[in-house]
Amino acid sequence: MSVSLDWLPIRADWNEALVQAQQSEPVVAFEAFRALANSRVDFVSANRLDRTIQRFIARNGAPGGLASIKLAVLGSSTLAHLLPHIRLAGLRRGLLVDIYLGDYGLYRQQLADPTSSLHAFKPDVILLALDADHMAGHSTANAEAAVENLRSSWKAAHALGAIVIQQTILPRFMPALGNNEDRLAQSPAAIVERINTLLRETAPADNIYLLALDQWVTLTGGISAWFDPGLWHLSKHEVPHAAAPFYGDQVGRMLAAIRGRSSKCLVLDLDNTLWGGVIGDDGLEGIVLGQGTAAGEAHLALQRYAKRLSERGIILAVCSKNDEANAVAPFQKHPEMILKQADIACFVANWQDKAENLKHIARTLNIGIDSLVFVDDNPVERALIRRELPQVAVPELPEDPALYVQTIALAGYFEALDITAEDRERAELYRQNASREALRASATDMAGFLDSLQMQLTWQPFDQPGFKRIVQLINKTNQFNLTTRRYTEAQVTEVMRGEEEGRFVTLQLRLTDVYGDNGIIGLVICQLTPRCDLEIDVWLMSCRVLGREVEQATLNLLAARAIELGCHRLYGAYMPTEKNSMVKDLYSKLGFTLEDTQADGTTRWSLALAGFEPRPIHMQLIQGAPWQTITSTVS
Repeated sequence: MSVSLDWLPIRADWNEALVQAQQSEPVVAFEAFRALANSRVDFVSANRLDRTIQRFIARNGAPGGLASIKLAVLGSSTLAHLLPHIRLAGLRRGLLVDIYLGDYGLYRQQLADPTSSLHAFKPDVILLALDADHMAGHSTANAEAAVENLRSSWKAAHALGAIVIQQTILPRFMPALGNNEDRLAQSPAAIVERINTLLRETAPADNIYLLALDQWVTLTGGISAWFDPGLWHLSKHEVPHAAAPFYGDQVGRMLAAIRGRSSKCLVLDLDNTLWGGVIGDDGLEGIVLGQGTAAGEAHLALQRYAKRLSERGIILAVCSKNDEANAVAPFQKHPEMILKQADIACFVANWQDKAENLKHIARTLNIGIDSLVFVDDNPVERALIRRELPQVAVPELPEDPALYVQTIALAGYFEALDITAEDRERAELYRQNASREALRASATDMAGFLDSLQMQLTWQPFDQPGFKRIVQLINKTNQFNLTTRRYTEAQVTEVMRGEEEGRFVTLQLRLTDVYGDNGIIGLVICQLTPRCDLEIDVWLMSCRVLGREVEQATLNLLAARAIELGCHRLYGAYMPTEKNSMVKDLYSKLGFTLEDTQADGTTRWSLALAGFEPRPIHMQLIQGAPWQTITSTVS
């Protein structure tokens, strides 16, 4: 594979579409810009698109509702040519990236100086992109000392409240000893390899995320695609222009993961995708799958990769034009199938339009349509989905099924920064939720349906066992999220310390029922005000549990804690984003009074606690914390 973005489609009308977009209203224009960013273009065209977008923003402002993130890029080589491609990679994922480029080679000074422009920028994320010469090129280089110096920079970056991405070192030095270069400990090549090993050992404990440049060199064309010695000597460009789009996409997908915008669900076509041939025509014995043929093994490799994704928490679904009985048969009866029916959270096989079926899958799984990645060998179906559902990611598959896995993997739709126990169980959680939805659809008595689930809600303050999942949920939940405020690990630690000191109240909620354990599904962070009121800063929930009265239960718990603390009122705000309109009326439905509405649509609400009556709920509340509560449970 090369460093070009081969999973993106080529648009024949790209130039005409760019001109038309510039003449459109801002919201329409940005949808067009995003569509253009989602097509394959060269370095020059990508720069042209970025310049057009930046001029458009300067004239019209950025459209409201789009998620945004502030990135500082600090390094020791020429990096300006990478910035347009980072911005476009963000836009592909519905993210506006505001970039600060640090002064050449002065990253230590800017991090240390509280009066620097870097500090004034207040980045959400800092990318440290340090070149190989800077880290290992001189005769006194020492890998351990180099990483210790980096750790001091990480600490300074964290002190700014920023998440840190550390680029691994580009392995571009030629060996002096040959195949056993590691025996020449002070060779630059050996030092780079040692630094990268130490980075992988050190980064997790220091809450650092790695941009694995050395890994991508191996997977995408080798060092000749990633380093041009002549360009380095001329202008200190370590990453050449040809690799800039791929580099930018790597950064963009990490920023998307930080903002919770990675895809969640892989939707698979069947015929000529999961197996070769057409099940309805060829029959169970006639499809091409498994050992013995190159094509059969290629389709098997795709199933194996999908299974791995499922095991780390990606939801699997099927969307196929087929009779359901035919479509299900290989999952149940074919001896070579790696994927089984139990691996598929939502199985849709019919003769309806695939765009409508994808909407149905999103509704059934209770996830956003932009959480889907649709994989189909048919270029007509891919074009249809891109036109009808531009929010859905649709990789441009090559003709050879042997390249399917590489194409999907290199596209990075499912980028994750960490893995939790809930991640590993997510696919099973969504399969269970599909069973709940089927039961709900058949229920005529909602109270009876809720009682039949035998729900238990366990609640407690934030704690260390749940810490990773808490940080992950705060930074990835977009739909049921009243303020969409993001917290770093350091900030969550400070909140937990503040709770011990009586300045904060936190709540984590875990829901179980007859179908299984949903995991941690809700979080709340409140701050105690000087007037002894409780201000809700973060309130978020997983959409898996909507319509099950968890909102009412959460209010009962918060009100009880506030009353115990002597508070008179609960305050909360709704801050509109591109994705959270589903909760715009939550406070109103829970009996809060509207206090004011700001120009950006933010609303502020209050609830008097005198005489508060807990809302009726159909679940058992289980205390996992040292403070008591007032609850109301009905049967």
